[in-house]
Amino acid sequence: MIVDAQVILRVLVWLVAGALLTILIGRFMLPLLRRLHVGQTIRAEGPERHLSKAGTPTMGGLIFILAMLILFFCRFSNEPPRWIWLFSFLAFGLIGFLDDMYKVILHRNLGLTGKQKLLGQFLTVALLLAGNAVLTERGTAIYLPSALFAGQLEPWFDLGWGYYPLVAIFVVGMVNAVNLTDGLDGLASGVSFPVMVGFMLSALVLRGMFGISEDIALLAAAMAGCCLGFLFYNHYPARVFMGDTGSMALGGAVVGFMLVMRLELGLIGFGLVYLLEALSVMLQVASFQLTGKRIFLMSPLHHHFELKGWPETKVTAMFVLASAGFVFVTLIASALL
Repeated sequence: MIVDAQVILRVLVWLVAGALLTILIGRFMLPLLRRLHVGQTIRAEGPERHLSKAGTPTMGGLIFILAMLILFFCRFSNEPPRWIWLFSFLAFGLIGFLDDMYKVILHRNLGLTGKQKLLGQFLTVALLLAGNAVLTERGTAIYLPSALFAGQLEPWFDLGWGYYPLVAIFVVGMVNAVNLTDGLDGLASGVSFPVMVGFMLSALVLRGMFGISEDIALLAAAMAGCCLGFLFYNHYPARVFMGDTGSMALGGAVVGFMLVMRLELGLIGFGLVYLLEALSVMLQVASFQLTGKRIFLMSPLHHHFELKGWPETKVTAMFVLASAGFVFVTLIASALL
């Protein structure tokens, strides 16, 4: 699909608007978080150098959540994909917010229990999949990104009713993988920027399919801008952390774009850094339980490189570059294969 210059200009304007609005809101929110003493508690079992970060304001994800809400309602539309995406973004963000509040009130790093989080996440994804099925007539087919990019709407494989449990597990796993990636200054927002750009470009290509409009591209552009704007405060040394409020909302944004664009397979490429982070935790736990030995010096994967002596900034830079590379390769493969 040929994208005219005006559409490209609008997308770039929304990207810049997302960045500037996030920076502007941060100017007001950061002092407020400090006054409320919303400080981060650092895990005792984490890298020792992170202990110095204790007390840094957390729940900074509220900054870009507010920015996205403002931009969302600046362009009102009743198109179902927009509202499905917004529900995913806010609902998962709410779970993260409750988790952060629990930590702040009790002054401990554990927050909600694992069972409480999973219950909330699976209830959310059940509503999300039901709404997507009813409002967009999603069906249960899986599509190859390369076919969609070529304008071919023939499904690759129809999972039938198996679609719902499989995708529910994938969605919850991906949201938690994004959450795990939020472990270093600037890491989650830096890794997510190219992912959002990938969705932005995909939405431009897929306009007109499955009810996808320019609005989805604008939302993805705004989210990319919010990631950049948040890095203004979150780059090393971080002045604020996004907390579970931000990382869960970010995960909700990622899976929301995936669902409305039918890019379940595409997200495996776009979000490969997230998946590797989650896989490192699963392998570490499995290896220790089965053999008593650890594969990595520490998991998630970014901590392994930290303990190998890499500076935090180097780890973040390498992961961001890897994310950009995975997104680029996925887009090229989808366009050419």
